[in-house]
Amino acid sequence: MNNNFINRKDRIIASAIEIISEAGLASLTTRTLAMKENMSESLLYRYFGGIEEVLVEVVETFTKFDKGIIATIEAKNISHYDKVIEFVKMLATNYTGYEEIAAVALNYEGFLHNVNTREMMADCLMRRKGFIIQEIEKAIAAEEIIDIFTPEELSNMILGTLNRDLLNRRLAIDSKSHEQMSSDWLVKLAKILKKQM
Repeated sequence: MNNNFINRKDRIIASAIEIISEAGLASLTTRTLAMKENMSESLLYRYFGGIEEVLVEVVETFTKFDKGIIATIEAKNISHYDKVIEFVKMLATNYTGYEEIAAVALNYEGFLHNVNTREMMADCLMRRKGFIIQEIEKAIAAEEIIDIFTPEELSNMILGTLNRDLLNRRLAIDSKSHEQMSSDWLVKLAKILKKQM
């Protein structure tokens, strides 16, 4: 495989993510993707066997970010609660730097209903939740935070707030970046949860 082939495949995936961001998951077809890439549909089939293969690559691109973020945070020598904070901040930075990828997050339901992407998207979402729950459990055990919420409740609040912020940014309800929004509510959450010394 030469570099032009790899680069073209990456560009096609980036275009697919842009289409999802601009017009929604249902708008992604071989026709719309070929038009966006200024190529024929038959040429598109040289790179992908169909739109289902493109969707798989889109979800793989999305999950690579999460895997990288989790690996980076696990390697850091910081408190467990700070690992949760860092995870949310890094996700927010990712969404700020690559706004279109946020559309993949907001279309997770569509990916869960697709037989080819269901397992991958479910694994990604469960890995996110599992990481947060695990670190919150450790933070409570280490007495870094108080246990007024269960790890499950806190993970739901954190992930739900992140999704709400993504939606607010898409609707232009809030002009703050993902990073600013996540930082604001994380500071408030820390004030509630941090153990008073």
